[in-house]
Amino acid sequence: MRVCFGPAKAGHYVLVIALCLVAAPRAQDGQAGAPPVRRSYDEILDLNVRDGFVYYRALKADRAKLDGFIATLATADIDNAPRNEQVAFWLNAYNAIVLRTVVDHYPIVQRVPGYPPHSIRQIPGAFERVPHRVAGRTLTLDQIEQDVLSTFHDPRVYLALGRGAIGGGRLRSEAYAAPRLEAQLKEVAEECVSRSECVRIDRDANTLNVSSLFSWREKEFSAAFAGTAPATFAARSPIERAVIALVEPRLLTTERDFLAKNEFKMVYTPFDWSLNDLTGRGGR
Repeated sequence: MRVCFGPAKAGHYVLVIALCLVAAPRAQDGQAGAPPVRRSYDEILDLNVRDGFVYYRALKADRAKLDGFIATLATADIDNAPRNEQVAFWLNAYNAIVLRTVVDHYPIVQRVPGYPPHSIRQIPGAFERVPHRVAGRTLTLDQIEQDVLSTFHDPRVYLALGRGAIGGGRLRSEAYAAPRLEAQLKEVAEECVSRSECVRIDRDANTLNVSSLFSWREKEFSAAFAGTAPATFAARSPIERAVIALVEPRLLTTERDFLAKNEFKMVYTPFDWSLNDLTGRGGR
């Protein structure tokens, strides 16, 4: 059996109108005849995710579809599927497991200092120790990211991981789908530029502030994008050139002019582990 996951229902809010327009032609990507498991995950995201934030309380109250979807991940036969099907599968699996991890502990109780009180990081071993059965393998969330997603050599996938946190990628109201994966990952990169948690220019401080995600995956981003940065930045480090190549084409003209002076300092901003909760910001 091969399991893959299709695009989600069109969103309903003006803030996500770009996604709605992309998702609208359902007949072209087969959603009308999609297997129930695929439709189920799309419905979960469509009903419970808005502009990257999640109605965790509502999702916990009606979690049967989420539990059912994750159950299908265990025995999915994906190893011999086309590349885009595999990437979409693993992105959906990671993000769905994060949702279940939060729901299992919601509202999250503060256990350790150093992280926000309702953060997913307050759940012991959420990323590095708790095992999950996916595609016949037993993996932690960190292993999915580091050992599986890394093999596809496209660092945009790291920007597609919601991580249950405001600082993570903006969780979409639709699943990743093989037929539209490239367009979806392109949107993910564009969204990064528009979010202060990912990229922010501070003219007063003369800095380009970027997410710590880029430092966590410095090798991958450098390999993929450093060689495409404008020649103006040739003396910059590989990761600086990679970030510039990724964000510069999507900046406003005034922002590009600021970078073109090549006098700024790139600064990594602390990752915001606050829960991406749309209901009371963490269950309060």
